Amino acid sequence: MVLISGVARGQGRSHALRCAAEGADIIGFDICEDIGPVPYRMASFDDLQTTVGLVERAGGRILASKADVRERKELELVVDQGLDRFGSVDLVIANAGIFCGAGELARSDGAWQDTIDVNLTGTFNTLEAAVPALLASGRGGSVVITSSGAGLKAMVRDWNKSSYGYLSYNATKHALVGLMRSYALMLAPHSIRVNSVHPTGVNTAMIDNPVVQEYFASQPENQLLGNAMPIGAIEPSDVSDAVVWLCSDEAKYVTGVALPVDAGSLLL
Repeated sequence: MVLISGVARGQGRSHALRCAAEGADIIGFDICEDIGPVPYRMASFDDLQTTVGLVERAGGRILASKADVRERKELELVVDQGLDRFGSVDLVIANAGIFCGAGELARSDGAWQDTIDVNLTGTFNTLEAAVPALLASGRGGSVVITSSGAGLKAMVRDWNKSSYGYLSYNATKHALVGLMRSYALMLAPHSIRVNSVHPTGVNTAMIDNPVVQEYFASQPENQLLGNAMPIGAIEPSDVSDAVVWLCSDEAKYVTGVALPVDAGSLLL
């Protein structure tokens, strides 16, 4: 069974569909409400239900809940309900994240703090809720953390075009690498592998919205979405390919790795 945060749409939905196609049962959750400084519409409960329908129509089983990664007790309840339904947790995909770097509130204290609370503390909460179940199974397992190309490279070069929300996004995505390596070292004796993926821009609502697109267009010199390969944003399924590989036996000795899926953007 695989636990996936941010499952209602985008990368999380794509990961759920791919994992279900591989025969995995899914425990998925999403906040299903907006967060103040986020300049785009967050996933809704209807989006979550759409994911459920897509997984079930594909022949998979899913238990989907409304839960906030900032609230540890909510995540512990999600895990407990999943254990009651499916019996074990074998894989964790800590995918939930936000971008508050554009829009009217991008320079607000909330943009800084909410990004930390969701991207970094939310990932920590997800792992802390799930790792006891991984250990209890005694079968090893795999954890994949969604970071970003912005977790391996500073992107904004112009002080005047930065924002608290963008700096916080950059900082949290870097911090996830340290978190990943710490858990990888702690859990290696239990044959639990922990890795992170670092996509370039992905064609989801996080970047495919007028506010964020205008922000990127205003500073092409910063190469926020520039790729060395001749492609713009990649698709969620491209990231799912890497995530499923990291969860598979084909990567059974891969741990502590920050894996770019970046079309060469980190070369620029």
